[in-house]
Amino acid sequence: MSMTCIIFYEDQNFHGRCDCTDLQAHFSRCNSIHMDRGFWVLYEQPNYTGSQYVLTHGKYPDYQRWMGFNDSVRSCRLVRNVSPSPGLDDCNSVPARPGSASMNVPTLWARFWSQHEVHSCKVLDGAWILHDQPKYRGHQCLLQRGKRQWEWIMKDNSVNRSF
Repeated sequence: MSMTCIIFYEDQNFHGRCDCTDLQAHFSRCNSIHMDRGFWVLYEQPNYTGSQYVLTHGKYPDYQRWMGFNDSVRSCRLVRNVSPSPGLDDCNSVPARPGSASMNVPTLWARFWSQHEVHSCKVLDGAWILHDQPKYRGHQCLLQRGKRQWEWIMKDNSVNRSF
């Protein structure tokens, strides 16, 4: 099994310090990232809290490239549950027709939910990234295998979301 690596840089275009293992204690900002392989979820706050950013391998020369809202990265973790054929089921408790997905869904409202709130879902396999805006924009939330409840830190809990 090959090693998965992520390198954080304080400055844009891969400059500045990059050898910090304790994110909160050693650098005040993160403006560029280089990932050699794997999937990582970055968090704006310590202890895996705050806005989430899910990244795949590649180079991110500034925080806007990973759709960051600012240059704050305080914790991160490797996403281990990646599947080539993910599955998702709607598990809403409110009256609605159940839905399911096994591919990218740019707008959930158009796909299978007609109510104004999504309360829960079950990830059957793999990992999914839930976005609070259509077409893969806005805040992100990583959903992994098993039944998950999530709370959005947004003002709006509408179902205009994308996976």
